[in-house]
Amino acid sequence: MPALNEEHNIDKIVAEVMAELPDVGVLVVDDGSTDRTAQRARECGAHVARLAVNLGVGGAMRTGFRYAVRHGYQVVVQVDADGQHNPAEVPELLRELGDADLVIGARFAGKGEYKARGPRRWAMKVFSVVLSWLSGQKLTDVTSGFKAAGPRAVALFARHYPAEYLGDTLESLVMAVRAGLKVRQVPVAMRMRMAGTPSTSPVKSAVYLLRASMALLLALMRRKPAQGFHEAA
Repeated sequence: MPALNEEHNIDKIVAEVMAELPDVGVLVVDDGSTDRTAQRARECGAHVARLAVNLGVGGAMRTGFRYAVRHGYQVVVQVDADGQHNPAEVPELLRELGDADLVIGARFAGKGEYKARGPRRWAMKVFSVVLSWLSGQKLTDVTSGFKAAGPRAVALFARHYPAEYLGDTLESLVMAVRAGLKVRQVPVAMRMRMAGTPSTSPVKSAVYLLRASMALLLALMRRKPAQGFHEAA
């Protein structure tokens, strides 16, 4: 669970995850927060890894995958700390792991009412077409942060997970496909943030389009990851 300044959400999200999924381990990666995110996460029973500086979601997730390998976890599920991902839908992602290495919780697959607008919507459609072509599977939401990774994906991402902008979405998917991993999606319903204000505006959406396009181009230009990765213990 990557988290940045989510002290008003984190206790509720951790409690909900533990209630819905009582047999899982919960790791909150505090991505350089300046508030009490780490303290509140520990108080409600989560394990916490604190990053000294803000690395972004990619850097936080790379920490999470390395933690998983070090502690013998074979499956990692990414749930954001703002309350938009419903832990009750995690079992649906896990079931799909029986025939896949990486499962995306897709917002635009016939479930829920989430909609993107303007440049962000156009970018998501273009990126979905490109990733669908690369993977040989229809993928409608390649920028979703709600994902489940199986043993082969965990092992790969612990070694090579990209920390750059959108590395946790676009670049990690390109990396997984080029490493021969099977990527699937299941429909999910996105919820509203529990607290706080999302950082969106027309200007930021336009900047997102430009930066996301560059991120995808760079991902496609990078060398393929090594094929000889091993499954997590």
